[in-house]
Order: sequence, then structure tokens, then C-alpha cells
Amino acid sequence: MSKVLLTATMNKIPRLTLVGAGPGDPELITLKGMRTLQEADIVLYDALANEELLKHARPDVPRIYVGKRGGGKYKSQEEINELIVHCARHYGHVVRLKGGDPYIFGRGHEEQTYAESYDIAVSIVPGISSVYSVPALQSIPLTRRGISESFWVITGTTRHGSLSKDVALAAQSTATVVILMGMRQLSKIQAVFENYGQFDTPVAIIQNGSLPEEKIGIATVSTMTEMVIEERLGAPAIIVIGEVVREHKVPAWLKKAVQYA
Repeated sequence: MSKVLLTATMNKIPRLTLVGAGPGDPELITLKGMRTLQEADIVLYDALANEELLKHARPDVPRIYVGKRGGGKYKSQEEINELIVHCARHYGHVVRLKGGDPYIFGRGHEEQTYAESYDIAVSIVPGISSVYSVPALQSIPLTRRGISESFWVITGTTRHGSLSKDVALAAQSTATVVILMGMRQLSKIQAVFENYGQFDTPVAIIQNGSLPEEKIGIATVSTMTEMVIEERLGAPAIIVIGEVVREHKVPAWLKKAVQYA
């Protein structure tokens, strides 16, 4: 347990607030999220939550990094759950700062139900998800009249490390497909879409969306793995597959950062 926990106060009511930090840009947090950080007694934050946001917390408030980035060192979900309860009992108001939205592949509901099982009150502050905001910043609409009537949001990697079966279902539709946590599965994703004849369907892969170091690669299904290698794109990134990618326009402020296949 972190040494920071030794300074705990015992006279506060334990509670938890799950706060969505947004896609990365620290200005893309909600007013409510920012105000909640100001009210925190302790903050537990993830790798995908911009550390600039921690400045909204009071200077004396402990901050504990709990990781949660694929491939790196991080606490297990069970350890995080236990830490939430421990901190709530010793500090009072725990703010759990999570990248994007806590309820979209953020395991926020798992943390909520665990805390509630210990009679800890839980509140939710939704966040702006990278699912739709990162493509929007690249002028890629997930829906567009006459082009796409709906969109899928899929995790590329399941809890067992395998490719989600929903990828094959999505590849058979005309909807826009957004895949998170899919860079390690990219060749498999390409093979699935090719299996359903989507060789020429356009693809955008956006790394570090909304941040100054943002990069984008534009390709087709049949060339996307080659493009990623050539342009040296990696995680964290989102994959957008669908005809709406043709609507992409380079924002003036990003022209120097944009990469093309």
C-alpha cells in the first residue's frame, strides 16, 4: 500500500465518484468532472487520464497512479477495487479518474458494484469518449446521411486476449466500425474484413487522439497493416472502418502531424 495512505483522516463519509477524463486533451473534461476533482479527498487515476487534470485537485490531496495501459506495468482490477474501498474508508471522497467515459470499456461499472457491495455510495460523471470525439476532431463523422446509418463500437481484444467475435458481425454490415484496443489484433481484423469482401473499404487509424502528438494514417482494409508499419503508428489508437472515412479533412492545426498511407 502506498505510503501516502498514512496521512488519512478518519472523520469523512466514504464515497466514490467515477469521473470520465475525456479522450486526452485536458480541456475536454466536463465542468462537472472538473468540479468533482476539486472536491476530491484522494484521486486514483489511469494511464489514459491526462495528468494535467490532477491540477484541478487541491494541492494537499494524494494522487495514486493505478496504470491500466496494455503491455505496461499496472495494478490488477482486483487490486484497484480493493484500493478504492481502502481509500474511501480512510479518506472519504475517492475520485476515480478514468480515460474517456467510465462506462465504455472502462470497467467503471465493475468498480461501482464492488464499492457498493461495501456500502460505499457511488456517483458517476460521464466523460467524452474517444469513440466519437477522436474521429470528429479529424472531420470523420461516424454517421452521415446517405453514407452510414449507424455505428458499431467494439473492443478488439477480449478479457481472454482473443479477437472479439463481434468484429465478424460488424464486418458484414454497412455501418461504421470503431475498434478500441485493437492494434495488437490488426492483422486478424484485416483478415476478417477481407473475408467479407471489404478490401477497398477506407480505414483511419488515429493514435494519441486529441493530443498535440496526434497522428493519423489513412488506408484501406487491404493495406492497413502495411500502412501502420510504414507510418509507425501504435497504441493508444482507435481504428475507424467505413465509407465515412472518405469525409476526412485535415484540420489546419494538425497538418504537420498527419501521416498518410
